[in-house]
Amino acid sequence: MTKGRIRNNVRRLRFDRSEMTQQELAEKVGVTRQTVIAIEQDKYSPSLEVAFRIARVFGVPLEAVFQYETTGPDGNDAR
Repeated sequence: MTKGRIRNNVRRLRFDRSEMTQQELAEKVGVTRQTVIAIEQDKYSPSLEVAFRIARVFGVPLEAVFQYETTGPDGNDAR
């Protein structure tokens, strides 16, 4: 069975944008600062709608913000 994990570049993108704060991003996206923290720490995967809103704030494609990585049962990349 393949196991997947969503990785993100939200923190790096914030810093690339004049060090945008978590609060500023949260307000632009319409979520709480705690949600942004959880997303950045890979503890929470946002809904597809929120993911698109985050990408739109940064003006980049969804794949530049979020990547879906999969591994097979042996722990090797299954892409």
